[in-house]
Amino acid sequence: LPVDASAAAYNTLQQQSLSNLSLQTQNLAAPAGEIQLGELDLSSLADATFQLSSQLDTRIRILDGQGLVLVDSQQRSQGEDLSGEPLVAQALAGQYAGPSAPSGGTQEMHIAVPVLAEGKLVGAVYLSQSLGDVQAVMRDLRMRWLLATAIALGLSGVVGLLLSGAISRPLRRLTAVAGAVAEGEFDQQVPVGTQDELGQLSQAFNEMTVRLRAARQMQVDFVANVSHELRTPLTAIKGLVETLRDGAVDDTEVRDRFLETVEDETDRLIRLVNDLLILSRADSQALNLQCEPADLGDLAEATVARLAPWASEQDITLSVDADPDIALALADPDRMEQVFVNLLDNAIKFSQPGGLVTVTLKSRRDGMVLVQVQDEGVGIPAEALPHIGERFYRADSARSRAEGGSGLGLAIARALVEAHDGSLWVESVEGQGTVVVFAVPSAQS
Repeated sequence: LPVDASAAAYNTLQQQSLSNLSLQTQNLAAPAGEIQLGELDLSSLADATFQLSSQLDTRIRILDGQGLVLVDSQQRSQGEDLSGEPLVAQALAGQYAGPSAPSGGTQEMHIAVPVLAEGKLVGAVYLSQSLGDVQAVMRDLRMRWLLATAIALGLSGVVGLLLSGAISRPLRRLTAVAGAVAEGEFDQQVPVGTQDELGQLSQAFNEMTVRLRAARQMQVDFVANVSHELRTPLTAIKGLVETLRDGAVDDTEVRDRFLETVEDETDRLIRLVNDLLILSRADSQALNLQCEPADLGDLAEATVARLAPWASEQDITLSVDADPDIALALADPDRMEQVFVNLLDNAIKFSQPGGLVTVTLKSRRDGMVLVQVQDEGVGIPAEALPHIGERFYRADSARSRAEGGSGLGLAIARALVEAHDGSLWVESVEGQGTVVVFAVPSAQS
């Protein structure tokens, strides 16, 4: 290598200890003249590009075609024969070699690049890069990763424990309360402290227990009411039979009167049992309705004609006001007739002598047939109105019991109407009469 070129290359390589060094040669033309053996012109390094930085502490050794070191950036191995190095041997064979992985306890990575001039191999560039800093960075990153993983695992464990406790505590409470409810303690409630899914579940469970408690109370009241209603006629029948057995049977007039009373009480028991059977079938959706297009106006007229003699005895006038354009209802005629009988029966019972009971029928735009049964009776007190229609409920229990009422007529009418996908409601003002309204789907809808 010429002295001036060697000095220039040496001075350039020495710069890496002072500042960032970037040595680049790319597709440079070969110099004029012949290349002497053992000499290397740096400007003849073709098809190679090197970017070096002093921060990476890269070692450069330039070799001749025999593998002898001509230039060492660290000035430690000038003239040394490196042809025995596998990478150098591969580079001197004209092939790019490397990078090599650290081995044998070394912390360096090597690259050997052949140098061609006019298509002829004139030497090689052997780069060595220390990986100490890289491995230090990797160790630091590994430690940071392990530390971050440990912290994340610890935090996730704490959060998991908190979340599991927040979920399991309400579930344990809910399980305990559910067990108590299963044992028949329907007054149990679950505390609701959140609005999330668990809170909504607890709220739904509380509402369920309230409904169960109400259903249980209704069941108890129902049994008590049925027992009371059955006890009254049975007690009367037993007393009459005992009186007849004690000798009243010999008195023809007394015997006939007692037997007539027994027959009336028996009929009352039959009606009560039939009413209970209808309600039971309605609750279990087993009424087996035979729905067909039915003219409710004709049914109302037939029912009024049937009850007219009894109404006349009470000095009550019955009338039907049906819209001529009323649509046919999709209903079971027999069940609808029973609804009319129950509603008119109540209206007659609670009307004043000389009063008027009117049945009004008309069609609504929503595809429903509307029926109103209005009387001019005593009306219903405001505090009793919400309970009208409940089973065995009587706003005037003394009057209803004296006339043989069981308090099931309106409940049966409502159950039958609702079984037709309809609705029934009551409007009343005390002293001004009562209006019972129900609506059922029309056949056209």
